[in-house]
Amino acid sequence: MSRLDRQRGALIGLAVGDAMGACVEFRPPGSFAPVTEYRAGGPFNLASGEWTDDTSMALALADSLAHGWDVNDQARRYLSWWRTGEYSVTGRCFDIGGTTASGLSAFETHGDATRSGSTIGQGNGSIMRLSPVSIRYAHLLTAHPERLAELADSSSVVTHAAPECRYAARVLALILAGLIEGLPRENVLDPKGLILAPLLADNDMPFAILEVTSGSYMHRQPPIIRGTGHVIRSLEAALWAFHNASDYSTAVLRAVNLGDDSDTTGAITGQMAGAFFGETGIPQAWLDGLARKDMLEKVLVPILD
Repeated sequence: MSRLDRQRGALIGLAVGDAMGACVEFRPPGSFAPVTEYRAGGPFNLASGEWTDDTSMALALADSLAHGWDVNDQARRYLSWWRTGEYSVTGRCFDIGGTTASGLSAFETHGDATRSGSTIGQGNGSIMRLSPVSIRYAHLLTAHPERLAELADSSSVVTHAAPECRYAARVLALILAGLIEGLPRENVLDPKGLILAPLLADNDMPFAILEVTSGSYMHRQPPIIRGTGHVIRSLEAALWAFHNASDYSTAVLRAVNLGDDSDTTGAITGQMAGAFFGETGIPQAWLDGLARKDMLEKVLVPILD
């Protein structure tokens, strides 16, 4: 499998996971027939294969990164999605998280994305969109992993500035970069390994993120594992779904069938599974059924290397 395949998988896998979970978003676990393929419907009455805010924000982020690193530009592109429907599969913004809306409203007011994000809200909105950062900057992992972690942190602060959100972004960015670079999954996820150990030694890391990154997900099962909108529970659920899955589809279906914030759990899991199994590891029927794949291609190609 090529590095290019893994890079592409990290974004396309996000969108597929998002679209797979959209039909049961906000549904409690066990209240719906198990998801095995795209379905129409859900709270926003989407067509089969259509995706939500997770993918829209990832497209906006990727489009920004193609022009360099500028968090104000990232914020402006998120605003274009929110206010005009750019990057949306339907041409309008039909779903936005409260913490994201708060951060973008603050940016509209003062124009400084480094201080627009909420320091209180602990939603999963900054990790659901994250893979473009690792796709574009995975090459930093070998010599400058701390720089990659800082970029992920900065991308979070635009809307989610709570320590839990910032460190979750750091963790996920390093994991995605390790997978994109072709390192063995067990090495990438190893809390004592070269990728995560330096981050876990950071005394500022919130304990709850430390617990998840140290492997809590390996020893828990639903209903303790929950796919909620809280960043800690969301990261834990995605790692649980991904860490020992035999293929992309197993990982993503585990994630979305947790219910609750199913599209985002699917999107986070899809980033990791896509980066590990590659675009070629995503079932062809799911690739064929994904809505507006042309929109993904438009922003993905410029950030590949």
